[in-house]
Amino acid sequence: MQRVPLRLRAFFRAAFALLALATVALAFNVLQEEKQLGWRSYQDGFRKNQAQIVAQLRHPTGQLALLNPGVRGAAATPLHPLVLPFSAIDFDDKAKAQQAVEMAGCQVRYGSGEGDATLCVAVGNNPLAGGFIYTVGSFASGELVARVPGSTDLAAAHRARVSVSMRGQTLRWLAPFEAAVDTLPGSATPGTKGRLTGFAEDDAGVTATRPVRDFRGWLWQDGRCLDAAATAAETADCPKRSFFSIRLPVELFRDDLLARPRPVWPPADLDRIDVHVQLLPPGDGPPLFDSDRPGATPPFALADLAPLLLPGESLRIRKAGAASTPDLIVLKGAEDSSQTSSPWLNRLIRQLPVEGYDQPIEARESIATPLGRYELTLTGDLRGVNRSLAVVATRVSWFVGAMLAAIVATWLAIELSMIRRITLLTRRAAAVSRGVKAGDGLVQLDLADLRGSDELGLLAGVLGDLLQRVNDDVKREQIRVAQEQDQWHAVGHEIMSPLQSLMALHPSPDDASHRYLGRMQQALRVLYGSASPSEAFQSATLQLQALDVQAFLQHVARNAPDAGIADVVFIGGDAPVWVRADEYSLEDVVLHVLRNADRHRHAGTPITITLALGEGRALVSLHNQGEPIAAELMERIFEYGVSDQPDAGALGHRGQGLFVARTYMAKMGGTITAHNDADGVRFALSLERVSSA
Repeated sequence: MQRVPLRLRAFFRAAFALLALATVALAFNVLQEEKQLGWRSYQDGFRKNQAQIVAQLRHPTGQLALLNPGVRGAAATPLHPLVLPFSAIDFDDKAKAQQAVEMAGCQVRYGSGEGDATLCVAVGNNPLAGGFIYTVGSFASGELVARVPGSTDLAAAHRARVSVSMRGQTLRWLAPFEAAVDTLPGSATPGTKGRLTGFAEDDAGVTATRPVRDFRGWLWQDGRCLDAAATAAETADCPKRSFFSIRLPVELFRDDLLARPRPVWPPADLDRIDVHVQLLPPGDGPPLFDSDRPGATPPFALADLAPLLLPGESLRIRKAGAASTPDLIVLKGAEDSSQTSSPWLNRLIRQLPVEGYDQPIEARESIATPLGRYELTLTGDLRGVNRSLAVVATRVSWFVGAMLAAIVATWLAIELSMIRRITLLTRRAAAVSRGVKAGDGLVQLDLADLRGSDELGLLAGVLGDLLQRVNDDVKREQIRVAQEQDQWHAVGHEIMSPLQSLMALHPSPDDASHRYLGRMQQALRVLYGSASPSEAFQSATLQLQALDVQAFLQHVARNAPDAGIADVVFIGGDAPVWVRADEYSLEDVVLHVLRNADRHRHAGTPITITLALGEGRALVSLHNQGEPIAAELMERIFEYGVSDQPDAGALGHRGQGLFVARTYMAKMGGTITAHNDADGVRFALSLERVSSA
């Protein structure tokens, strides 16, 4: 009756434990799948991000940023020439010049809306195109006023003032607008077009009388107004978009190119060259456009790639060449501090196994430009995936926690309402076990208070009746043991007296009969006063002393026929071998093994005793030719009461010979083992060696 609740308790606990494990395993499985999906999504995004960055850098705008890495972090004004991804600008053609600067993205923007202005100051990437600085831009102005041909008053027309400061020198030009023939009043071409003729200007503002031959510039004005309503109303004086393109001759550049056999281009001091451009109206009014005006927006630079990088990602750009070439720029994605997650969730997510997740993510690409090849190294970071997954893990953890709480609450309800009373009975049963092991074996446990008509009362009644029966059995066993001990006392007393008389008839120690009578007396002393033979052998105290085992084994082999064991051969040496043993007990051990070997050897074969020396041990081997020991008996033959003979009890064999041998060998600090050989059985005895008697 009491086994059913125990099984039920085990069933409930196993079921709830399995349910809790399944819930946790389900959560882990969901997180692992989410991590796998996040890993694949990040790989796809990483490749797309890499393709976007490479495509942007291969575009002329990106090549402009590669060719001008010093633009990052610098102020937009004053302007410095940039190296174009083109060899030169076709400044005479408005469409080509405008397309070149817009494609290269070298324009600096001023303001926003209808009145915004742009300006690109650059040099070509080919030194063979000549040492020129190009200024290409646009601005808003009213109707252009051209210079009257042959007039010396340059301030009466729209004009451009340009200055270049480099290497301690300042070059200045003043370029008035001169209308082209096809844009004079009455022409069919819409808009206005004309040249900007450059005159050198000194520090005092005095212009030369003759224009500079290599100074070339054009100015175009659209015929439409910036305001569509004004265009529809055909307003004459309305702001219009003007576009200019100027090529500035720089003699210092030409001198450098002609002075060196291998020209160095672009010049190393481009970032220290200041270019100032102003577009002036007729008269002394304020400039229509000034390149040093604050609020300018610089062109695209390598640093502008940083927003494309995810948190933790890094982009390294260097020019291909020697290994010691420094990096042009190293960009890192901005860290996202808005999402926070638990540290233990991060550790848990990192431990989830996903193939390839721990491998570094890195992509390399090469960008070819007119001035060399650049290497890009994009390195990914999976912390963003972990942070995203931590959000999912946090959401899942609430559901998992709620399910585990429900499981635990249900289990506690069952434990408290159903199993608590059974636990009390279990504790009383444990007290029974402790009572049996203590004292005289009787259990003193009062279960009267637990008796009743419920489950606990029934179990307590059954346990009380069982304990009463156990106590009765223990008392009967104690009486039987006392009677058996009295019997051993009587037997020992009756046998000891005749043995004393026989000892008187054989007083000489050299007499073999005297030796066997002494062994019989020792055996009686061992058994006398013990409750059972096995207890007697185990509690016997041996007198250990130095013994010449060489002479001892020779004596045993010589006198074996007197004990009924014929044909015993000893193989050893002549020198004494001293061991620590009790002579009578060791002789009992050897004779028990010899009798066992005599029963199992083939007829006509000898029993061989061999003595060998080991490291601090004397090794005695007893071998007989016969059937091997069965595998199932190999470890049990040394146990008390185990015998391989049929009807052993009826024949008087108690199965104690090898038990006695092992017990005595252990008390002498030795060992005994049995082994099956190819032709029979071998018993190996090991004894501790001593120096001498």
